[in-house]
Amino acid sequence: MNEVIEEMDEEGLESVVTAEVFNGIYTMIEEKKVTMKNILLLLKHVGCCKVLKRVFIDEFEVTSLNKRFEKMIIDENEKKKDEKNEKLLTDLCECYLLLNEEFPSELLSICVRCILKEALNKEENEKAQKEVEMALLALSKCFYFGKLDKELYLGEIKEIVQYHQEHHNLTRLAYQSAWKLLMSRFYFNKSLEDEIVNELHFVRETRRELEELSKCVDWKRKKVEREKETKEVIVLMKWLQLLEFFFRFCSFWNEEFVGLFGNVVQLFRASSGNHREIRGECIDFFRAAAENKIMKVEGLLKGRAIDVMMEEIQQPTLDDANAFRILRFFLIISERLKKKEIFETDEAKRKATKRKIFEKLEEEGCEDTFTSLYGEISFINDKCHDALSLTISEYFVII
Repeated sequence: MNEVIEEMDEEGLESVVTAEVFNGIYTMIEEKKVTMKNILLLLKHVGCCKVLKRVFIDEFEVTSLNKRFEKMIIDENEKKKDEKNEKLLTDLCECYLLLNEEFPSELLSICVRCILKEALNKEENEKAQKEVEMALLALSKCFYFGKLDKELYLGEIKEIVQYHQEHHNLTRLAYQSAWKLLMSRFYFNKSLEDEIVNELHFVRETRRELEELSKCVDWKRKKVEREKETKEVIVLMKWLQLLEFFFRFCSFWNEEFVGLFGNVVQLFRASSGNHREIRGECIDFFRAAAENKIMKVEGLLKGRAIDVMMEEIQQPTLDDANAFRILRFFLIISERLKKKEIFETDEAKRKATKRKIFEKLEEEGCEDTFTSLYGEISFINDKCHDALSLTISEYFVII
């Protein structure tokens, strides 16, 4: 059954992970036709596939099975230490987090505390690594960590990240999940930024992970030849999504960012033609960086982000979603170069950057491309539910 579920695409998984199926499983448990142990193994795998395939399912929340799990978690948690079945409680909590989309504060607190014990396991055998991977994947669902005290469990999360940096005991998916967990704390506590960048070396670690994952991807395989994405592709996309999130909210510039832009440019070019989803994530990352006024336009230029965005907007295969993202990118760049920015002290450097970008756009004929897209902007706005400027000159960098 696990293999069947793993082979399903997003649509197939959505068609079987329904309230009717979950209620059917509940009935089988009540009638003792299947053991709880086997059901938990199956449902953890279903939940894992659901998260990796980015399938949003909210039907589990209204099922009898979910209500039974909630009661079992609370009851097991309230038992005395010598009576408590820690393995059962951990499995229940992982299923609960993986299959639900929202969590009551009481249950979230129980689940996080319980699953973190599993995630802190430092054994390096394959079985332990898989269990830690599942635990961290389940915890990475908890963007609602803001409901907990801002310092609660922060030390444990940092310990997991730092221990892996020294001993490399986690799988790639587990390590990315640990960082996502840490970033969820950053969302509610911006004071963590210095630790994330300078103590835990987020940029260095991300660059290494992107480089290693990139080596594992068969970039030449056509999409029609890929019945399912490899785990490496999925994890790579999750890193790009995490980068986009961080660069939207980070509040200080670091020269390491230029090298990171270069890594994402390499991914963007490697994914040309065969991995549209990865290209879309790269574009979203560059747009997020451009929108954050702490990110230097000169850094985007040095990191070649502007080069690939110019190349992409002129592609005949450009779709509406990416056309919107790239037009938005150049609209922001143009707006930012028109006036002095936050913390900017060197006016001559800003003007030099502006001239370099102007010359690049002129050399590549991008102004003509923007003009040719003018008639499409209203259509793109309607389709993407957003508002690009209808004044075409606002996309140009003018000296």
